[in-house]
Amino acid sequence: MTTQSKCSFLLSHSTIKRTLKTKQLIGLSIVSGILFSLAWPEIGNLSFLLFIAFVPLLAVEDEVSRQRQLGFHKNQLLFSYIAFLIFNVATTWWVWFASPVGSIAAMTINALFMAVIFQLFHLTKRIIGRKQGYIGLLLFWIGWEYIHISWDLTWPWLTLGNGFANSTWMVQWYEYTGVPGGSLWILTSNILIYHLLKAGFEIGWNQRYTFKWIFWTAVLLFAPVISSFIILKSYTEKEDPVSVVVVQPNIDPYNEKFSGLTSRDQVLKMMKLAKQKLSRKTQYVVMPETAIPDPLREDLFRNSGEFTILKSFVDQYPNLNIVTGASTVEVYGKDRPDSPTARLSNNGFWYDYYNTGLQINKKREIPFYHKSKLVPGVERMPFPSLFLPLQELVFDLGGASGSLGIQDERDVFTSSNDSVKIAPVICYESVYGEYVGNYVLNGAELIFIITNDGWWDDTPGYRQHLAYAKLRAIEHRRSIARSANTGVSCFINQVGEISQPTGWWEPAVIEQDINKNDQLTFYTQYGDYISRTSLFFGGFLLLVAIGKARINKDQKKK
Repeated sequence: MTTQSKCSFLLSHSTIKRTLKTKQLIGLSIVSGILFSLAWPEIGNLSFLLFIAFVPLLAVEDEVSRQRQLGFHKNQLLFSYIAFLIFNVATTWWVWFASPVGSIAAMTINALFMAVIFQLFHLTKRIIGRKQGYIGLLLFWIGWEYIHISWDLTWPWLTLGNGFANSTWMVQWYEYTGVPGGSLWILTSNILIYHLLKAGFEIGWNQRYTFKWIFWTAVLLFAPVISSFIILKSYTEKEDPVSVVVVQPNIDPYNEKFSGLTSRDQVLKMMKLAKQKLSRKTQYVVMPETAIPDPLREDLFRNSGEFTILKSFVDQYPNLNIVTGASTVEVYGKDRPDSPTARLSNNGFWYDYYNTGLQINKKREIPFYHKSKLVPGVERMPFPSLFLPLQELVFDLGGASGSLGIQDERDVFTSSNDSVKIAPVICYESVYGEYVGNYVLNGAELIFIITNDGWWDDTPGYRQHLAYAKLRAIEHRRSIARSANTGVSCFINQVGEISQPTGWWEPAVIEQDINKNDQLTFYTQYGDYISRTSLFFGGFLLLVAIGKARINKDQKKK
């Protein structure tokens, strides 16, 4: 064989080897994406798979690091992206029903964010060292999850700790850590399990080194579960009942809500339902998000026909408080306000639209709360100060949508006799643990979640939204009354157990005494401290990695 023939053979062999290895790495990435999807609430509900979902990706990353001569490191971001794109598409495809363009953007961009974070882990591990790299994975991922709940492109739906929403018996300790504690548990478990498998297959299962990994992996997996079980069995709600009626009107959000039935007819329908369960002891009636769909001026709300209908019911029942969603407008005048979301009317007045929660009782004052965690691209143009001219491009779902105004404080509503304080949590806000905790810090003893949930049709979307509410009950040890326009409405106790769930796409009304609570959990008081700590140290580690990379580059030049 000539020298040229040998070179051709070696190149051909190398190409075949690289192709086969690439297919294996892609296959492992696909497996990882499938594991994430099967683990997720209302997709596969196999939450235990979260403990191994990263393992194939960690194996891919390790192989890429070892086989740099084959050039696999150039595709590390792609391998990760495949896994996370499968995860995002399989678990949040239902967003398509509300916004086709928005769903594609959310799934592809969110998957890219995840892949970039994993790439930072890969680079840190290569530049600084293996141990620092795996620590970096924990810090970068949890720190990124914190950024993702805080900025204008916020989309925390796939925060890892949410994966236990249908396995609440495993995470009663969320009252100490919140959802970030679950993310930390998942990431650490995957790292330990990967190293356990690696040790077992490479040096043998009967070696002392392997036993060390078995021991610490078992401790990490079972200690939180055992502690959760103990908390669950020992927790007792303090008896302090409040009588609540929840209304589910089942008004089609596409064909009736904002274009079919009049706002007045919708309110009458809801009060007719509520009357089936109302009694002299009823303290609250809870109605869903945008139950009053026509935008009403807040300063003139008492003059509206909708207010007249609701106030007539309050007058019949002395202890009654009605908490409802509404679309409202605040008019500022002809001088431009500071609000970046303010719009200019044809007659020269500036105003803001709000997705609002309000309360009506025998008091003259009507408190308004404005939803302030808005769905990016649906309810608010991200970074409105920067993209103000593009506000009209925000996807319009009718009613309360299109670059809405927000407020700074998490206001609570106080009952007519000043005996109960409730948190008016509107739809998307219920996905944010620390955010909901701010209502509780302001005195909320009960949580009322008002939502629509009809945008997503009969898909996993509204069921996932319901499941996440159980985590809020655990984190803050607050009973929840949940009113959804089209399902599921229900009550949730302080350990995350659902009672009286209504069916999908059917009008319903339910009533129950739920216990209020004024005690603050550790998580309520300190919020996402795990995430903030991770963000700080993750940022520091990233700076160290960047600094060392520059030093290495300078040394190579010399």
